[in-house]
Amino acid sequence: MISASDRRQAVELISEAVNSGAALYKACEELGISKRTYNRWRKTDNEYIDKRTTCERPEPVNKLAKEERQEILDTMNSEEFASKTPCEVVPILADRGIYLGSESTFYNVLRDANQLAHRGREQAPVKRPVSTHKATAPNQVWMWDITYLNGPIKGKYYYLYLFSDLFSRKIVGWEVHECESAKLAGDLIKRIYREEKIFMNKEPLVLHSDNGSPMKGATMLETLYALGVIPSRSRPRVSNDNPYAESLFKTLKYMPNYQPKGFNNLFEARMWVKHFVDWYNNDHRHSGINYVTPNERHAGKDKEILAERIRVYEEARAKHPERWTRSIRKWEYQDTEWLNPRQEKETKNEAKAS
Repeated sequence: MISASDRRQAVELISEAVNSGAALYKACEELGISKRTYNRWRKTDNEYIDKRTTCERPEPVNKLAKEERQEILDTMNSEEFASKTPCEVVPILADRGIYLGSESTFYNVLRDANQLAHRGREQAPVKRPVSTHKATAPNQVWMWDITYLNGPIKGKYYYLYLFSDLFSRKIVGWEVHECESAKLAGDLIKRIYREEKIFMNKEPLVLHSDNGSPMKGATMLETLYALGVIPSRSRPRVSNDNPYAESLFKTLKYMPNYQPKGFNNLFEARMWVKHFVDWYNNDHRHSGINYVTPNERHAGKDKEILAERIRVYEEARAKHPERWTRSIRKWEYQDTEWLNPRQEKETKNEAKAS
């Protein structure tokens, strides 16, 4: 609310401006008020005091009496209903011919009494934070998952284990097996760890996955701890916390030569995946990394490639400037990649809390 002194000052300033020849609506706009507000303040008879702070407000006709509110609290805190919610209690009371209030009234009374908390022996719902990681170079954050490949008959599957790098999107390792196993995943991560020379990193590698049983298996976790790899997992029952792995599987299964009806045997499935990985890493221009190949970005060649693209575009614009109404396409190098970047709203809430 605007104080009485500020109202008086606003009226005096606007009146002075109008007397000097200014238009009333323009003077009011300068102070952010309307002409109606100015006229109401000018004609006040109570020293510019906001009447909303001094008026007497009648009690709402539908307001519960103190005794009625206490009866609702006593009912909800009784031994019979101590572990039940208002949406359960209200129908039970109605079946007994008793009406104390609506469900929303029950909730309002509990909230005003600071009793609106989880009821029952089961654990209260927990809001788990989204796993988010930042990579500024290859081999800092990896993602992995397992997907089905159809076999020769219905119900027969082969399982593709796929590890990829967040920064470069390169497929750093893969294997196809006839079963899901934490031990097989552990053996694979040890092999990739040696091939990519992760032991030379200054910072530990982060490995992100979903909550599948191979990801949480004791053998896999023991392998990660032995290697010094930090495991990271998606929230339970959330399908999009490992987006790049899911996107990679979609690319794989929408290839023109993919076998949706099934591979004849394990060898055929492995050979097909081998050719796919070779194409993906060496020939595929990935949209997420400005249309360079994963291997080019993994090897650090993308800076030079993108700089050359900028030079080509600048020369084309200089040659025919009349054909360019805007700046050239953005081929700038991206030095940071995020897994599940935090939303701006979450960041603001954290800033307010701190």
